[in-house]
Amino acid sequence: MSLDTKEMKLKKRHEILPPQPDEDVTNLTAEKIVTPGQLVLKRFFRNKLSIVGLAILAFMFIFAFLGPVITDYSYSQVFKYNDINLIMMYTPPSAEHWMGTDGNGMDVMTRLMYGGRISLTIGFVVVFVEIFIGVILGGIAGFYGRFVDGLIMRLVDIFNCIPFLPIMLIVGAIVNELEVDKSKNIYILMLVMGLLGWPGIARLVRGQILSLREQEFMVATEATGLKPSRRIFRHLVPNVIPQLIVIATLGLGGIILTEAALSFLGFGVRQPVPSWGNMINAVNQSYILKAFPWTWIPAGFLILLTVLAFNFVGDGLRDAFDPKMKR
Repeated sequence: MSLDTKEMKLKKRHEILPPQPDEDVTNLTAEKIVTPGQLVLKRFFRNKLSIVGLAILAFMFIFAFLGPVITDYSYSQVFKYNDINLIMMYTPPSAEHWMGTDGNGMDVMTRLMYGGRISLTIGFVVVFVEIFIGVILGGIAGFYGRFVDGLIMRLVDIFNCIPFLPIMLIVGAIVNELEVDKSKNIYILMLVMGLLGWPGIARLVRGQILSLREQEFMVATEATGLKPSRRIFRHLVPNVIPQLIVIATLGLGGIILTEAALSFLGFGVRQPVPSWGNMINAVNQSYILKAFPWTWIPAGFLILLTVLAFNFVGDGLRDAFDPKMKR
């Protein structure tokens, strides 16, 4: 055997093999990285009731906001018989009026559409006012503490002591006495409900910020010399947004119920402007209640479905944002 052949065999024998990759590293790189947002969506859509709630809300928004665009009727249009000049009061469902007419000769289905638009708009505007005031005051109280915190919390205690229903009844009576335009009555209702509902959100934001302001990232923002307003609303408040989303979603159902109750008592949205609450209020006699169920059952059923849907979605968001939930 030649010397060259022996050298080649020795080189092959002592050839250094390439390093094999670690199995754990391979598994980590092969595993798909899940962002926090994707994890929240995965948890949310895992809940079947949340999906049901979303489907119901999608139907409600299409019915309330797109339905009035399709229909040819107005919510205040009074229908009369062609041959005689009489109002079509309490006519049963037909091809012309799918859900019949009410005691004023107005189309029930059209008023349900417009009433849903008003009820949902009131809910969203009131929640926005509550969050806007609550986040500002709660953020300032939690960040500064001491005297400022004590002053704002005493203001919260004062608002919590105000009886909601008597105040709303007094405001409604004043508005009726001043003969305010019926279309503007809705804005007054939304403003008063928002001004009376912010203390709970302020307490939530304050408690979260008190626990966040001492963490390392806030020490870093203070070291960089950022202004207090920027530290509060750019670095602290975003950490409270998941809790605010849950509170807002769960609160929407309660606000719609409150508006319906106030309209039922005659101090909410006033006729002829429709809302689901005052449509039920129009049925104020037991005979009408029994004989003409199509005038009030659809409105009550829509209130029930909407509140249930918001509660389902709120429960799903609460579980999705909970870090203790399993992956």
